[in-house]
Amino acid sequence: MKTFIPNADDLKRKWWLIDASDQKLGRLSTQAAVILRGKHQPIYTPHLDTGDFVIVVNAEKVVLTGHKIEQESYFRHSTYPGGWTLTPLKVALAERPEWVVKRTIWGMLPHNALGRKMIRKLKVYRGAEHPHDAQMPQPWNMTGK
Repeated sequence: MKTFIPNADDLKRKWWLIDASDQKLGRLSTQAAVILRGKHQPIYTPHLDTGDFVIVVNAEKVVLTGHKIEQESYFRHSTYPGGWTLTPLKVALAERPEWVVKRTIWGMLPHNALGRKMIRKLKVYRGAEHPHDAQMPQPWNMTGK
């Protein structure tokens, strides 16, 4: 018996639509990361990109539990002396909710060339409209089944 390794002909990439309205950010991100990695498919291979495309809509309506909205912040540095900036999560969600969702999902993917390839299949939109109707995305049930 030989180990099955999928090739390009075995991959049939689907498009999945996830509605982020009233969904917890962490649960939403784990489901999206599972789809992007391809773990929901029987042909999943850890060292290959076997995942599907993911469209997340209504990113501005995502929910956080507890006191995360006041306590969490994002750090960045300009590489100049004293060039650090802390952006509170509350401000980031108000200004760029799609960036917050994308960054959370990126944190759950491999941080290498494979992960960078996977994150390109993620499309996040602030509202309910998206330009991917031609791909006929299927709604994803948040239970994962």
